[in-house]
Amino acid sequence: MSLTDADAGWMRAALGLARRGLGRVWPNPAVGCLIVAGDRVVGRGRTADGGRPHAETVALARAGTAARGATAYVTLEPCAHTAKTPPCADALIAAGIARVVSTIEDPDPRVAGSGFAALRAAGIDVVAGCLAAEAEELNAGFLSRVRTGKPRLTLKLAASLDGRIATASGESRWITGPRARAEVHLMRARSDAVLVGGGTARTDDPRLDVRGLGMTGADPVRVVVSGGLDLPRGGTLGTTAREIPLWLCHHSEAEAESRAAWSGTGADLLEIPFQDDGRLDLSALLRILGERGLTRVLCEGGGRLSAALLEAGLVDEVVLYTAGIVLGADGTPAIGPLRAEALADAPRLRLVETARIGDDTRSRWVATGTFAT
Repeated sequence: MSLTDADAGWMRAALGLARRGLGRVWPNPAVGCLIVAGDRVVGRGRTADGGRPHAETVALARAGTAARGATAYVTLEPCAHTAKTPPCADALIAAGIARVVSTIEDPDPRVAGSGFAALRAAGIDVVAGCLAAEAEELNAGFLSRVRTGKPRLTLKLAASLDGRIATASGESRWITGPRARAEVHLMRARSDAVLVGGGTARTDDPRLDVRGLGMTGADPVRVVVSGGLDLPRGGTLGTTAREIPLWLCHHSEAEAESRAAWSGTGADLLEIPFQDDGRLDLSALLRILGERGLTRVLCEGGGRLSAALLEAGLVDEVVLYTAGIVLGADGTPAIGPLRAEALADAPRLRLVETARIGDDTRSRWVATGTFAT
């Protein structure tokens, strides 16, 4: 059976359900499921916080016996392997679902088409490819982790018209307006982790949590890159490490005393190897974050870390908030020095979206194939 306009509408609603799980379900994908009988939704669900139960399980439980003969709209191929929960494909079969409409195949090698195959073998009509591009975008972080071993990395910048993030004296609060700042908190809520450099942690003493949105349980993991662990333990990050997860990325030469002291605050310590040029291997850092289950990482600076990530080709997208203010050449640049001696060596991105946010503008740029990895 081919896809219909009604199928697209139901799938769009399922994708909306799935989106509510972003930042809350890692290392699992954010999945939504609708059970539809005739023209009525009889069950709905999304992957629960923490990754379990899965969306299909939640929706089927709510549908009960009304699921028999119904259509299930699932935003990713149902799993077909037994892990901490039974396979969702088996649950759909047992419930008597007659038709499954889905988006894309799950690239996880434990699934990789076997979920669709199990459903078809049970006589269920399976139609895949519905709103596939939207599903790819929604779960870009999960898909990146499975395909490359690294989470999707978004670099967020908030700058003046001339690309500055602070005045010459260091004043930076606030360059952008309240609506832009609220959007950034929503970006944090939809991310698994927020990443900053040690300089930002020392200068701004940030909390890096989600505030002002009325959301609970939405704080991301805080990841700080500080090679020598030269951060003030009495600062906000140190005093909240048992309240909100704090992961500190350091090099092998960090002093044992500093490691022990930071471990005592409740922080997790991640040792990152050096590159041949003596700098931290940021590609290895992202692989380590991927191994720990992160799928979506939001980098909020500072300039040196942002430049290093761009230079290494590790940034998947840039979200830039631009304020109508000019700070001049003596202000602090949003991006630190890049070793690009020619235009051909410079990171290049493609504009995909612009919007007015209060008195500011937001632009979103994605990496092109010329430097992304």
